[in-house]
Amino acid sequence: MIRTPFFCREALLLVGIFSAIPASADIVIIVNPANPATRMFSTQAAQFFLGTSTMFTPIEHLEEAPIRAEFCKKVLDKDPSQVKAGWSKLVFSGRGKAPQEMKTAAEIKKAVNQNPNAISYIDKSEVDDSVKVVATVQ
Repeated sequence: MIRTPFFCREALLLVGIFSAIPASADIVIIVNPANPATRMFSTQAAQFFLGTSTMFTPIEHLEEAPIRAEFCKKVLDKDPSQVKAGWSKLVFSGRGKAPQEMKTAAEIKKAVNQNPNAISYIDKSEVDDSVKVVATVQ
């Protein structure tokens, strides 16, 4: 039997623990390639995802998606349930229509590509020429 030194086992244990923790995603805000927008501040994008501006049509990830929680925290300064509650008020009062929710980045890219006024966000690694990046979430 080969014996590994104690510190090696500890290091392997730590590597295993930290590899199980999901890393923060590199999130980008995307629009249709034909959209004239080229750059956007996160504060501008927040208006569309909170329903305070109708210039763009937001497309959302499912409420339980980790990327949505991160986007809401970093861009909207809210959690997904707070955002959903805000949309519920807008819908109930007749002043807005809640964003369509998609399961995958592929579905989001397809929806953004088919609607010149659509806006959404995906992981940077998912970007291709079917969408245009207008901002990177910090």
